[in-house]
Amino acid sequence: MKKLLTIFLSLCLLTGCVYIPAERTDIQKPEAAENTETIETQPFLTLEDYPKMDGSTANLPLMAAVLSAATGMERADAENTVDCTTTPYAWECLARGEADILLVYEAAEDTKALLDEIGTEMEITPIGLDALVFIVNEQNPVQSMTQEELRAVYTGQITNWKELGGEDLDITAFQRVATSGSQSLFMKLLMKDTAPMEAPKEFAPSGMGELIEGLAAYNNEGSALGYSVFYYASYMYAKPGLRFLAVDGVAPSDETIADRTYPLLNPFYVAIRADEPEGSPARQLRDWLLTEEGTQVIAEAGYIPYPQ
Repeated sequence: MKKLLTIFLSLCLLTGCVYIPAERTDIQKPEAAENTETIETQPFLTLEDYPKMDGSTANLPLMAAVLSAATGMERADAENTVDCTTTPYAWECLARGEADILLVYEAAEDTKALLDEIGTEMEITPIGLDALVFIVNEQNPVQSMTQEELRAVYTGQITNWKELGGEDLDITAFQRVATSGSQSLFMKLLMKDTAPMEAPKEFAPSGMGELIEGLAAYNNEGSALGYSVFYYASYMYAKPGLRFLAVDGVAPSDETIADRTYPLLNPFYVAIRADEPEGSPARQLRDWLLTEEGTQVIAEAGYIPYPQ
């Protein structure tokens, strides 16, 4: 079996059908969604024909689930096979023909401007629902903030946790780099037309995991505040000592995202180039993801399918 897997990986590298990273340790499988009717999944693509897939970090477990279901590859092998360039670069890779299909979060405005310059037409379809979530140290007594309070923090109008019912500590407000997927959601869903204050470089890490590590490590005194997307922070990079804030009195959870009571929601997408030929592997895979069978795979991977 090990010899066969080695042959398979070598073949994939030669054909370019998938990305091959070092063995992954950051993919944790959540419980499958409840009340999901089981539909038997039949593989419909060979490994040789599988399209070059890219996307967002938070979609890596979904990329593995899709690879496994579409080709029949063992799930553990699929988890060790998938990789991504992250949200901004994935969009650019698709536009430039360096990837065939994306499972991806929304692009930032700077990335959208670049895509307009490249000029590649795309077919972009929502397939799942996720949320922008705010994260604090578990010893922070503040349990909930309104959207107005969060905006006030990120514009420098509120600077101390005592103004929010917490301890007399300066708020250390982390952000992400401008082109990241979570920063795009932060600007779209929370800040809207309001510009946030500029974060010092040490409080604006480039990686999603780096932000969560920074929140956990900063002074160990509960003064830090940051954000991510729910799936990633819940299932892929959960960190002891941190917890989510409720927003407008509603805590983020699978249930409050699915029923849309949590306020800061946004889809994630499957995207292909519009000039993909009929019957191409990328178009086949995209079309399958929009079927009942594809929706089941999304749910079984622990994501919340987008309401059709």
